[in-house]
Amino acid sequence: MPELPEVQTVVDDLNKKITGKKITGVWFDWPKMFKQPKSRNFAAIIKGLEIKAVKRRGKNILIYLAKNYLLLIHQKMTGHLLIGKWNIRNKKIKPLTPASLKEKVNGYIHLIFKLNNGLMLGLSDLRKFAKVLFGPAEKIETLPDMANLGPDSLDGSLNVKKFKGLISREKRKIKQVLMDQEVIAGIGNIYSDDILWLAKIHPFRPAASLSKDELVRIYKAMRLILKKAVKLRGTSISDFRDTSGKAGGYGSIRLVYQLEGKPCKRCQILIKRVKMGGRSAHFCPKCQKL
Repeated sequence: MPELPEVQTVVDDLNKKITGKKITGVWFDWPKMFKQPKSRNFAAIIKGLEIKAVKRRGKNILIYLAKNYLLLIHQKMTGHLLIGKWNIRNKKIKPLTPASLKEKVNGYIHLIFKLNNGLMLGLSDLRKFAKVLFGPAEKIETLPDMANLGPDSLDGSLNVKKFKGLISREKRKIKQVLMDQEVIAGIGNIYSDDILWLAKIHPFRPAASLSKDELVRIYKAMRLILKKAVKLRGTSISDFRDTSGKAGGYGSIRLVYQLEGKPCKRCQILIKRVKMGGRSAHFCPKCQKL
């Protein structure tokens, strides 16, 4: 699932490429992606609206439109947004998208917005888990998808003191807490592993057992890792691609995520992987002692 750096990469691209453009038409073939409103009303309402700004809240992409409407897209596991020229009838991608991506996304595009500059914004989603919400901004912003989110991981107002207050009261394992979007928004499996490795904290440590110094280390590691990943335009070891179909660069410098059996970058002990509920945690058994 795209995490904060991947979503921020998409948002930055969209702001550069589609802000100020009008939506002149909509095509889709998977009505179940529309959680609000009913799909039959969606195209009629959104057609003709100008895109005013694109923002991010946690892992949500927020497209603010004219007349105070808001389009929320959550890419979920395999969704990604692409900008290019599509043939709607045949669902084929034209040359704006790299040839290497054509075979992968053809047939997986389930939502297309036609724009007045000749381009189109398409949502490709292999597993059909992506979610779309649309309506008046004040209504969408108060839905649980937004209202229940914790502070954003890179929000300037989330200082060390606030971070310690959020984490220290949790009895769950620290990796679980970092990935809980209602505690802190934006972190998932990839970056929680790398953050904890950098901070030298075992992913199974109960959050409430962490010292003030350990919490500060996690906070600093969180900021450093996420900012670096944003700069490198995300991680593409799985499905993520930017709006041009290009891979992100953070995957080549990962610290521990999916590096089971590889030597630790600090001590050379082999990285381990353990199950944590339905997820995996990667860590160094020497540097991150329980």
